[in-house]
Amino acid sequence: MEKKEHDQIAREESMRKKEKCRNLLLLSQRIRYVGIINSFGRTVAGQLRAGLVPLLNVEQAINEHFVEATRNQFRKAFDVALGTTLYTLTVNEKVITLTFPFRSGGFYYITIDNDISSEELIKLINLLIEKINLDSN
Repeated sequence: MEKKEHDQIAREESMRKKEKCRNLLLLSQRIRYVGIINSFGRTVAGQLRAGLVPLLNVEQAINEHFVEATRNQFRKAFDVALGTTLYTLTVNEKVITLTFPFRSGGFYYITIDNDISSEELIKLINLLIEKINLDSN
């Protein structure tokens, strides 16, 4: 395959991933950010809700994604005993973070407004699971 073809395929794949992030972001006004993060913590694609100021600067986001990638890798050691991780939920004072690991490595990294009700959060998680599972098939 020529370099030009390879670059075109990589651009198309990047656009597909960005579109997946955008589609998940559109599921709720409570979603702040959706990113696809690889196994090493590098952001592959991401979409921030319009008009929002990120809570983390670029360096902090890089470090946060690396920490989450590392946590996801460590969790895989327990898959045999506990079963595959479906998602993780982290609640901070300012934001809620969800990660949805991919079987192939990497994960969706999703942040949600922290003032969401428990009932609304459960509904949103179920909606995200449904949409992510549809997209992966």
